[in-house]
Amino acid sequence: MDKLLDKAYEPSAVEDRIYRFWLNGGYFHADIHPDKTPFTIVMPPPNITGKLHMGHAFEDTQQDILIRFKRMQGFEALWLPGTDHASIATEAKIVAAMAKEGLSKQDTGRDGFLERAWKWKEEYGGNIVAQLKKLGASCDWARERFTMDEGCSTAVREVFVRLYEQGLIYRGERIVNWCPHCKTTISDEEVEYEEQQGSFWHLRYPLTDGSGWVEIATTRPETLLGDTAVAVHPDDERYQALIGKTVTLPLVGREIPVVADTYVDREFGTGVVKITPAHDPNDFAVGQRHGLPILNVMTDDAHMNENAGKYAGLERYEARKAVLDDLEAGGYLVRVEPHTHNVGTCYRCHTTIEPWISKQWFVRMKELAAPAIEAVRKGETRFVPERFEKIYFHWMENIRDWCVSRQLWWGHRIPAWYCADCGETVVSRETPTVCPKCGGTHLSQDEDTFDTWFSSALWPFSTLGWPEKTPELAYFYPTSVLVTGYDIIFFWVARMIFSGIAQTGQTPFHTVLIHGLVRDAKGRKMSKSLGNGVDPLEVIKSSGADALRFTLATGNSPGNDTRFLPERVESSRNFANKIWNAARFILMNISGSETGLPTELEIEDKWILSKLNTLIRDVTENLERFELGVAVQKLYDFLWDSFCDWYIELSKSRLQAGGENAAAACRVLVWVMEHTLRLLHPVMPFITEEIWQTLPHEGETIMRSAWPVYDPALAFPDEEAAMERVMAAIRAIRNRRAEMRVPPSKKANLYIETEFTEIFSAAAPFFERLASVSAVQTGGSFDIDGAVRIVTDGAVLYIPMGELVDREKETARLQKEKEGCEKQLASIHAKLQNSGFINKAPARVVESEKARAEKLAEKIALLDQSLTDLQK
Repeated sequence: MDKLLDKAYEPSAVEDRIYRFWLNGGYFHADIHPDKTPFTIVMPPPNITGKLHMGHAFEDTQQDILIRFKRMQGFEALWLPGTDHASIATEAKIVAAMAKEGLSKQDTGRDGFLERAWKWKEEYGGNIVAQLKKLGASCDWARERFTMDEGCSTAVREVFVRLYEQGLIYRGERIVNWCPHCKTTISDEEVEYEEQQGSFWHLRYPLTDGSGWVEIATTRPETLLGDTAVAVHPDDERYQALIGKTVTLPLVGREIPVVADTYVDREFGTGVVKITPAHDPNDFAVGQRHGLPILNVMTDDAHMNENAGKYAGLERYEARKAVLDDLEAGGYLVRVEPHTHNVGTCYRCHTTIEPWISKQWFVRMKELAAPAIEAVRKGETRFVPERFEKIYFHWMENIRDWCVSRQLWWGHRIPAWYCADCGETVVSRETPTVCPKCGGTHLSQDEDTFDTWFSSALWPFSTLGWPEKTPELAYFYPTSVLVTGYDIIFFWVARMIFSGIAQTGQTPFHTVLIHGLVRDAKGRKMSKSLGNGVDPLEVIKSSGADALRFTLATGNSPGNDTRFLPERVESSRNFANKIWNAARFILMNISGSETGLPTELEIEDKWILSKLNTLIRDVTENLERFELGVAVQKLYDFLWDSFCDWYIELSKSRLQAGGENAAAACRVLVWVMEHTLRLLHPVMPFITEEIWQTLPHEGETIMRSAWPVYDPALAFPDEEAAMERVMAAIRAIRNRRAEMRVPPSKKANLYIETEFTEIFSAAAPFFERLASVSAVQTGGSFDIDGAVRIVTDGAVLYIPMGELVDREKETARLQKEKEGCEKQLASIHAKLQNSGFINKAPARVVESEKARAEKLAEKIALLDQSLTDLQK
């Protein structure tokens, strides 16, 4: 790479070239090195249907910061990438594409559909990987995995068979969350709830013996066609005499029993509830306890089936209207109450979910959850922040059996076969050809596929070769850190923990770093419906990947949401320009042979080296504690303020003078810049690599250079404190001159009263260069008429007023400004003394006016002091 840098930093001219350099050099690759400690992150696999969004950019930036940091610390750092097959989302895209051709899944058959799906995956599935590369992700792309590749598929089948053999998997009829549009089950966690306006319909169910009736209330009257009981609480005195009797189901005429069950809430509604075991999970449980029939009255597309009698064929909401009309006509409808409630919808298509009885495959969870709970309690896996352990424990301790079958074609097919001759179910690692029970050969495989989360739960170890005992598995597993959002703790994190422990005997990662969501400037969640999403690729195109990464890393803390503000991207781009210009300045002043520090250091050298040394210690500690936002802010402050605005400016006099002192300053400039670039590299990898290559350095790439370490020999607390006193004095002079509107070109003498005479005397060139001072005199005491007096840490500064301003003009200006402030203050006082204003104006307005009055009074006092100083 060239020694010189272009005049302006153009990310588009740098980033692609740098990334190719990294790829061609194989610098992302991690291998097995017994003499090195592994550090492993498995990437939460984005969907192959996905496009890089700000959430991805946020999450992957954090992972890349950690992996680059650990790589530079000398760990064998593996960031293992991959993508998820995303059953429902991908199948929906293929079905939609086929529909445009006038085709359906049934037209092509399963094999034809899967052929199309794989072609789609090959064509579009790599898009998000290419987009991650634009972000600068330093993944080991040679190890990239896909949740449906051969190795992962083998792992999925192995786990299913093992759990089945252990009695932890069963097939049975249970209530599931059914999406009538996608025509598949979805998990409890994939149900999104939205508030909807509905009704409570109060209905009469007549007692069969003619002695009266009971009143029930329901939000889904169409399901009464599947009622097989009504229930009351066993201790409810109102209905003791009814227990054991029967009621006649309206519109149907079927006799159903009155059962007693503690599930019923005596205080809610009438205290009598209808029991529909095929269409409600709580009713299903009541039905199991009382041996009630299970009567399904709906099809998989939410139409009424043959068990619904004359309503068969009607869509569920059409059936609701017809049932209500008939109930009213028959005198069964008592009253209707408006009711607002949360209704479950499919996370993918937003269709209202139907609780529906269905024969599915389930995993028994209690036995698997127990060791996973214990692992977190013992600290074998910890959450950062710790508060998210509560969410984990709550879900795991109240976990229900996991429905793992999905009625989809795209995905891992369940390895279960059914014998048409004897009805035997065969679960096998290999495809069977003969029934082990009867010897029959008429075997058909289960049509269902696995829940996507079933394969994702195996991700930390299936990607390393499990179930084979591969060297990679032995070396890189358990992994080190999982970086993920708080919204999928139960979707994915918990399932990986119990799966890892069950299959490998070890928790899959030591730390779970939880991050929040990226929200818009108003704090709203980014979504297509709101149209408030920001495309990270557009940000990269306009401002560069480093600016985006720095923006996302700044100001965030583990577990908390962050707001994406476009102006912060501009600030980050300005920061990149600041670093670039500082590097150009250094390159224009060095010979290229500057390595190591000079033997003789000036006070400003010791100050900046001591500040850098502290920065190295602090940033390292912050990153180790996952305080990425804190570390990034410290880097920003050091580079912008301490190095660029102070040390570089302080060094210019020495550089202009030439000689050994200039050569020493060059060595310090290179040392500080090179070390700071290494600290900044995990956050802003492109610009740091580009600049680092132009400076004197060792090695091929900054990403494989050593992470800076704290050096006690470079701690100079006394010199640092002394330099800070000088800087405080320079700042104070600048501020006072700005208040007095003195142009930088107008120089003045400076007199310093201080006990640190030696320090301030030696700093005279700094005052002359940075504070517009013509000459400096230090001593014990000064008595200067008409001087501006400034008190700072360890010094009292005097600047003759006449050397700064024209007294008459400045007096006139200050007097005019004072009169304007007094006029405004009088107006506010008049308003505050007006009872009409006080009584009618909002309290916040009154308080605002009082605050304005206080500020004006303070300003007038300062102006009076300035006028007094001018008269001395």
